[in-house]
Amino acid sequence: MYIHDYASPLGKIILHSDGESLTGLFFSDDSTGEYKALPVFDDAERWLDVYFSEKSPEFTPKLKITGTEFQKSVCEIMLKIPFGHVMTYSEIAGIIAKSRNIPNMSARAVGGAAARNQISIIIPCHRVIGTNGKLTGYGGGIDRKKKLLMLEGVDISKIRA
Repeated sequence: MYIHDYASPLGKIILHSDGESLTGLFFSDDSTGEYKALPVFDDAERWLDVYFSEKSPEFTPKLKITGTEFQKSVCEIMLKIPFGHVMTYSEIAGIIAKSRNIPNMSARAVGGAAARNQISIIIPCHRVIGTNGKLTGYGGGIDRKKKLLMLEGVDISKIRA
């Protein structure tokens, strides 16, 4: 695994790659791997630079989403949530249930899959909120989740902490 550091306005980010695709993006001070200059890290840095300038990037670096098929399907839906918008775990569960032609899907299962997202920010799990309009857990911390949503122009006064 290859790693690369990115200094964001919200703290240090560690990028992970298998050499071709981005496999991880974490708020962290600690990571193991070999530091190496890679085109995917350049793309991820450009994406993050645009994002942290409060704009929606018009491209996505090459990603390798890992996990179960269910976790991957949750990540694919999260990738479609537009910049500056939020979606509930229940709404994602409904989309998955419909695609699988089943009566319902657990919002809690969706939350568990979102929590295993390895490529935060780019796969925007911070844009997913509780069905009751409440901010819920975020691997980078609730304060960062709020700041990311505010950066995107989301009116968080309507979202409960």
